[in-house]
Amino acid sequence: MSHHEPVHWIWTTFESLLFISLIALYVVGVRISNKKYSQWPFYRIVLWSLGVVCIALSLVGPIAVRAHTSFQAHMIAHLLLGMLGPLLLVFSAPITLLFKCLTIQQARGVSRILKCRYVQFVTHPITAGVLNMGGLWVLYSTSLYCTMHTSIFLYSFIHFHVFLAGYVFTASLISIDPSPHRFSFTYRSIVLVLAMASHSILSKWIYANPPQGIAKVDAEMGGAIMYYGGDFIDLVLVIALCTQYFKRNRFSARKNLQYL
Repeated sequence: MSHHEPVHWIWTTFESLLFISLIALYVVGVRISNKKYSQWPFYRIVLWSLGVVCIALSLVGPIAVRAHTSFQAHMIAHLLLGMLGPLLLVFSAPITLLFKCLTIQQARGVSRILKCRYVQFVTHPITAGVLNMGGLWVLYSTSLYCTMHTSIFLYSFIHFHVFLAGYVFTASLISIDPSPHRFSFTYRSIVLVLAMASHSILSKWIYANPPQGIAKVDAEMGGAIMYYGGDFIDLVLVIALCTQYFKRNRFSARKNLQYL
């Protein structure tokens, strides 16, 4: 056994316990909420659990291990960590659940944090889109992808950024949880289309220009996974955004009819 294996085993165990704890904390939050309010939708528990599982699969297990040597596995992990996982977590409305579990004073404290200038700036759709897509362009169009495999700290930081940027960007578009600022459907749609175009162009760039240290065939397969997998998840985002728009318009129409 090499001296790296015990450290790897300890870190893997810690991550596994962390992901299990995240699911358990959400369930505990649901139990607290149900005692004070109406029943929390069961499907949101399922969405949260699936989102945590997606993130776990990208960081722990065979996909995560292969991602160190296979660009195709890395790209699957990227889709799970930066796109599908965050999408499922946003659908589970964790901030709404948090507010239901807090006292009024505690909820006001969280609300003040959400309304601070820094959070408003970072969660702006354009800022979130730049942090999300810009980070990926830097990762795959420079030597950063090759460099991150030489440092556990850099590797961890980049993966944390990929997840957090993906979550914030998704949340800024579909706005399921309370938000200090909501932008129009048209505004968010334009940002989403630009982000989709950027993601598509980047996948084609990777296909034609393999990142440093990646074989051409591996880069082509990885680029294809990024292109088609990203399109599928983006389609879900488009459907969610349009569904919100039509529901809101239908509600407004019914409200207007009451005054006729």
